[in-house]
Amino acid sequence: MSVNFKPLADRVLIEPNAAETTTASGIIIPDTAKEKPQEGTVVAVGNGKTDEPMTVKVGDKVLYGKYAGTELKLDGKDYLIVKENDLFGIIG
Repeated sequence: MSVNFKPLADRVLIEPNAAETTTASGIIIPDTAKEKPQEGTVVAVGNGKTDEPMTVKVGDKVLYGKYAGTELKLDGKDYLIVKENDLFGIIG
């Protein structure tokens, strides 16, 4: 999961989880109805601010807002870069 990218300050680079393709009961969800994922894995972390150390680390599974951050593509993969305060919490 190594990426040649280092976020600045309190920013976090996240690899979003894939969108669900079926429901729990087995119904296939079409592409037009898929929800944007709100969970992902932290791939890179900035150094934080001088008065606020970072609380997440590489490898953490996190929950973030549906419209949080900025989408970007690195090495052909989709990522999301968000400020740490846009994260809701660490999963598991």
